[in-house]
Parts: sequence; structure tokens; C-alpha cells
Amino acid sequence: MMKLPLREEIYFADLHIHSRYSRATSKDMTIPTLAQVARAKGLSVVATGDFTHPDYVSELEEYLIPAPEEGLYVFREDPDGVRFILSAEISNIFSQAGKKNRRVHTVVLAPSLRVVKEINRALARLGNLTSDGRPMFGFPVKDLVKLLRQISPDVIIIPAHIWTPWYSLFGAFSGFDSIEECFEEETEYIHALETGLSSDPAMNWRLSMLDRYTLVSNSDAHSPAKLAREANAFYGKPSYQGIKEALLKDNLAFTIEFYPEEGKYHYDGHRNCGVLFSPEETLAHGGKCPVCGEPVTVGVMHRVIELADRPAGYKPPDKPQALHLVPLQEIIAEALGKGPQTQAVLKTYKQILEMAGPELDILLYKSLGELKELLPERIVEGISRVRQGRLYIKPGFDGVYGKIRIFEPDEEEPASPPPKQKSLFA
Repeated sequence: MMKLPLREEIYFADLHIHSRYSRATSKDMTIPTLAQVARAKGLSVVATGDFTHPDYVSELEEYLIPAPEEGLYVFREDPDGVRFILSAEISNIFSQAGKKNRRVHTVVLAPSLRVVKEINRALARLGNLTSDGRPMFGFPVKDLVKLLRQISPDVIIIPAHIWTPWYSLFGAFSGFDSIEECFEEETEYIHALETGLSSDPAMNWRLSMLDRYTLVSNSDAHSPAKLAREANAFYGKPSYQGIKEALLKDNLAFTIEFYPEEGKYHYDGHRNCGVLFSPEETLAHGGKCPVCGEPVTVGVMHRVIELADRPAGYKPPDKPQALHLVPLQEIIAEALGKGPQTQAVLKTYKQILEMAGPELDILLYKSLGELKELLPERIVEGISRVRQGRLYIKPGFDGVYGKIRIFEPDEEEPASPPPKQKSLFA
């Protein structure tokens, strides 16, 4: 594992999530819950999500007050707690460069509720903001960039999950082959790209055309438990302008990554037919499913290889490091041999946080010796293996999440924990 900057030198930020106003999203994605869970995760800054939805804007005005740091907000009942940054994700479906079905998603960060309201007034004239927390528009995404920067030069615009097959900048079915092809004259206003759950910085480093962009990683959470499954470590103290400056200058400390193989579009395949292919296997089968004969869904790795001009393993100089983690709740679940959402796992997770502190500190900064004084041996062993990358991985494909295993199936769980650890299993 890489040498980390001192904990007091950095803070963690998750800049892309959704509220309960987005489709297929937990009703618990509200400001009070987000404030509580983000603190437990160890985040200093978390996105609000969905500021384009009129009803959610009313909630933001009810729950949030300005933080001491200009451009950020706090939950009014926890003014010393997590900072919120105003965010939204916008979908553009349009025709451009001779192709009808372009579909690109964009993360937008705004410096104030006043700017949010101006954005919403402009967008309301172009589409329906109430249909979904992630609104959809029929004009080119480059025009969205132009509209936003004319409203405020401080708005931050980040192409979202840039490799997802269906809705992204480089999507195999709906995207472009370069940033310039997509954004044309607005390209100079794009400074950061979100790698998404199915890719990581190492995959993106294979494309020299991406060297001048800051690569960010966010959870895109649809439920509270998914917060910080990907996140960014920034130097200094939280501030909107500090975040903007870091993205402009590619000055992140490091990013926290989902294992990209676990993403649901990492490899190629056909979910309905149970076919999972590596890019090489897809080419060997002529891109067709051997079961039904239809084209397979081309995943992120395949698309990266298509556009790459560098070999795997190349790292440009001076790029921030990327750390791959498994969420603590999933480590506990494997250690106990139970599902991540079972009561035993949730209770143990809560007790561990009470004893050892926020999740990201446990996974990254607490020494194993310190953790052994507090936690069951098998959970500490799981954390150790995640830090070392000693995992068993089945890649995700065609909308099916990949599977990460820390322990082999024949590695038996100890019959009982040592006496000092029994409270965790009571």
C-alpha cells in the first residue's frame, strides 16, 4: 500500500450522489441522514445531489445554512458537522457528429443556492425538472456547458462516469471517441473527468489524451450505505474554491476506488444468457453472444482498450495515486459469513465505528496493531487483505455487479472470538 499523506493534511469529499427524488433511489437519501452517514464514513464534504428538482431545492433551503467556508453548506442541526456542496447530475440525449443517439451525463457543482435557482430557471425553459432528480434534455451537452458558465463562471462541470456503455462521454453505445468531439468549442471549460465505478485511474492513464484532466472518483450513491465507496482526498481544509482550484490544477492527494471489476459494466457479456466475456473473448466470437446470437453488451475495459494508446500499467508522472478499497460493511459481512444488510452485520458495523472511529480512517489510517486491540481477528485480517489487494474477483458485466471475495470459501471462520471481542458478536 502506498505511503499516505498525514491524516491532518487531507480531507475526504464525495462529489456525486442522488437524493430521494431520483429514480431507483432510497427514501432515506435526505439531508439529515446524509449528514449522519457522511460523518460516520469520514467524509468532510458530501454532495447534495439533485439540486435541479424544485421540491428538493425547497428541502435544501429548509435544512441547510451557509457554512463558514464560502460556497459550502451545513445541516442546520449540526453546524459543526459535514459540509455539503450543491450538486446535480444532468442527462443530455441528442444528435451530433452524424449520430442520433448521443447520451451523456454530467455532474454539476454550484457555489450557492442563488446560482442553483438561476440554473433551474434557465433549465425549466428547456425541459421538465420535476420528472426526475436527474433531468433529461434534448440539446447537446456542449450547449449545457455554455449555459452554465454564462450563469456563473464558478460552476464546476464534470462529465460523469465517462465509460458507462449507455450514458457517458465515451460510452460504447452512445458516446464519443474524444472530449473535443463531444464538447467542441466548450472543451476548454472541462477540467475534470469522473472515472465511474467500472473504471479506475489506471485504466484511464492508458489514454494520453486524458493526461491534462483531473480524474475524480465519487460514489454516485443511491442509498446512504453507498456513500464514500469512491471518494477524493483533497489537501488542506474544505472550501468550494479550494475544490475548484484542485480540479483545475490536478492537485488531489489521492482517490479512493471501487475495484473496477466489481462495477456492473466492467467486462463484456449478456446478462440474460449468463455470458461473461473478456474483451479478447468478445473479439474471438465476433462480438456476438454464443447463446442467442445477438451482440453482447460491450463493457468499459473493452472500450478503454479500443481508445488506448499506452500499455496496461503505465502511469503518467505527477498523477495522484489511486487506492482500491472494499467497504467496511462488506468486510464485516464476509468475516461473519452473513449478508451485508443482515442485523448482525449492521450491529457489528455500528459498534466498530463507535470504538474505532470513521470508516475511511479505519480502512486507511488505523494501524493493524491498533485495530487488533479493538476488533475481532478475522475482521482485522479482512482489512489487512484489502490493503494488500489480496482478493478474489469475478468481473461485472451487462448490468450485473462483479463479486469480490476476501476469503476463499474453504477458509473457515473461527468458532468463537477471543473474550475481549465478544461484545461485537453478542
